[in-house]
Amino acid sequence: MKKHNFYAGPSILSEYTIKNTAAAVENFAGTGLSILEVSHRSKEFVAVSDEARALIKELLDVPTGYEVVFLGGGASLQFCMVPFNLLNKKASYLDTGTWASNAIKEAKFFGNVEVVASSKDSNYSFIPKNFTVSPDSDYFHFTTNNTIFGTEMRYDPEVGCPLVADMSSDIFSRPIDVSKYDVIYAGAQKNLAPAGVTLAIVREGALGNVERPIPTMLDYRTHIKKESMFNTPPVLPIFAALQTLRWYKELGGVAALEKINLEKAAILYDEIDRNKLFKGTAAVEDRSIMNVCFVMNEEYQELEAEFNSFASAAGMVGIKGHRSVGGFRASIYNAMPKSSVEALVATMKEFEKLH
Repeated sequence: MKKHNFYAGPSILSEYTIKNTAAAVENFAGTGLSILEVSHRSKEFVAVSDEARALIKELLDVPTGYEVVFLGGGASLQFCMVPFNLLNKKASYLDTGTWASNAIKEAKFFGNVEVVASSKDSNYSFIPKNFTVSPDSDYFHFTTNNTIFGTEMRYDPEVGCPLVADMSSDIFSRPIDVSKYDVIYAGAQKNLAPAGVTLAIVREGALGNVERPIPTMLDYRTHIKKESMFNTPPVLPIFAALQTLRWYKELGGVAALEKINLEKAAILYDEIDRNKLFKGTAAVEDRSIMNVCFVMNEEYQELEAEFNSFASAAGMVGIKGHRSVGGFRASIYNAMPKSSVEALVATMKEFEKLH
């Protein structure tokens, strides 16, 4: 039976990425060595890192004055690395979910943090609107896609100060105006590569302006200067990231991916809205095209466990919702084929017929 991988992260990778990475595990670039054992300073791997960073710049149209670095520690380390490097007096944050809340908590160690708005009282079921950001903020931080709650900001806000964004779960899913940002960061394990590497796009002019000393490993300038080779990088995830980036380019780039993603999300949301058994949990105008969260309608709540078992038996993997929301979550990242979304919809329709 074909398995359809809806895990939220680590999550589905393209067949292209898996096939090429598996081959490199046996023999990397004709070296006779595995990618698992090759030196990160070998000319073969340096070429991988250079090409991956160049492709990121190409796919996201990164302007002059920005650098791309590969880091460790996941997006969670960025929660403190961003304010360490950028927060001099005050920063503004938008609270839209668990990861945004965690970022706020870390930033408060470094200076004044103004939470401009929050949807916590509504269990983060929507993105706050019409908030005001102080123009004297060093930056405005927001999480573009909230994996747990299924909401997404699919635009680059105009707030009167530089932007910083956690794009871990929707980077490469839509075009971005990078010039509006001081830092964009993303853990790889949703739209890029296996867990273990973090991508950061950094405006060099934003660095060196804080008064505090910064530990070497937590200073973006360290990693920019050493081209992500200050210490041993996560070689395998970076190689896998390169395969994903090559695949994205073959598909037609980020604009083409956005079109595909919108189509996939519409197929699933249309079924949720039509099916008598289910309802979405996020405000319609803020629905994520990466993480689709839904629950049983009130009169059918007793069927939740039964549907979970029914869907699992049909090959649907990882659709159980996060405990903060309950119900179900279908993560339909860039690598998710439309056929898998259609298979989930067919399963939902079949279950409806039984009840």
